[in-house]
Amino acid sequence: MASFKITGDRRLKGEIVPQGAKNEALQIICAVLLTKEPVTIHNIPNIRDVNQLINLLGDLGVRRTRLSETSIRFEADDINLDYLESDSFRQKAAALRGSVMLLGPMLARFRKGRIPRPGGDKIGRRRLDTHFLGFEKLGAEFSYDEEDGGFYRVDAANLKGTYMLLDEASVTGTANVLMAAVMAEGTTTIYNAACEPYLQQLCKMLNRMGAKISGIASNMLIVEGVSELKGTEHTMLPDMIEIGSFIGLAAMTQSEITIKDCQIAELGIIPDVFKRLGIQMEFRGDDIFIPAQERYRIENYLDGSTLSVADAPWPGFTPDLLSIVLVTATQAQGTVLIHQKMFESRLFFVDKLIEMGAQIILCDPHRATVIGHNRETQLRGIRMTSPDIRAGVALLIAAMSAKGVSIIDNIEQIDRGYQNIDTRLNAIGAEIVRL
Repeated sequence: MASFKITGDRRLKGEIVPQGAKNEALQIICAVLLTKEPVTIHNIPNIRDVNQLINLLGDLGVRRTRLSETSIRFEADDINLDYLESDSFRQKAAALRGSVMLLGPMLARFRKGRIPRPGGDKIGRRRLDTHFLGFEKLGAEFSYDEEDGGFYRVDAANLKGTYMLLDEASVTGTANVLMAAVMAEGTTTIYNAACEPYLQQLCKMLNRMGAKISGIASNMLIVEGVSELKGTEHTMLPDMIEIGSFIGLAAMTQSEITIKDCQIAELGIIPDVFKRLGIQMEFRGDDIFIPAQERYRIENYLDGSTLSVADAPWPGFTPDLLSIVLVTATQAQGTVLIHQKMFESRLFFVDKLIEMGAQIILCDPHRATVIGHNRETQLRGIRMTSPDIRAGVALLIAAMSAKGVSIIDNIEQIDRGYQNIDTRLNAIGAEIVRL
């Protein structure tokens, strides 16, 4: 198990370029299974989860040609479906949460799919009902065998379009059902669909491949099924979670940072939430400039009551950035209530921040009140463990702002979502050693 040794209390300065979007990559890369023709994808992040998925596709028979550091051409013209029954597939797919999104393309093109219970972050219950209820609406038959190692089996000789109301606006659930529906017979209406930029990107890519999807960017997608799809070329968005992480990092470390090529129009309310924490920023074209700030003050509501930041389906605030908002608030002036509605275990890293000296009241598994220090008390370095991707980066930010040396263990979790984060931050003045 690898660790980071962080020497804190250093101010950073310079430019940093966000990686390609992790959550978009997992969907887009699975979509290459929908066609025999070549699909070229650009701006692929070099992170653990994405690399594992690419390798898994290679095991299935997808040919991969690396065109540059961030671009790969995929050709899925000779897929080995027998591999789905192998122990190798079971082990590799089970280690990766994003592997569940292989099912939609498999059903669309091959009319069957197999997947073990997928892994991923330990952030609470993450049910898969939305995926399988959607497949069943399209005419698929689903079975789950606990004795068979927890294997999900889905078969569909005839996928037929239908109307469905998703039980939750799940991003991966919407993507999975959408990819199955593009080659179903007839018209499918998906209501209560997720509409995150990742989904919009997937829809646009599928339409370039020959799909007929309307309602993009809304919560109702209408899909007219087609018999086959062709190849295409696609460039992924910059990772909005990295962008938000860098905004919080700049504020906490009193650093002057320019975040390059952010595609600001796709960030939704993310910049506004950080502005409500008092963080100054300037939009310079598609770059975000964060000046060095001695202090930042959390806004109250107009009636003077305490600000609350909660996650919600898009265009609400993404749950992946609540950990970053929470840690950033620890050095602000003022108080904020963080309300994590979607996952019941994602706030359980705050005990480490409290040990570092932060003033946080964990109200229950979903809510934490942060009373900012206003720079009057500095966090202190400790040894801690990264429980998941986003909490891991929140702890990294805390360590970089703290007095003294911190050790973060289990940084494989951070590597799952952030590309060479130590090297990139060291380039602008951080002192992070990988042990």
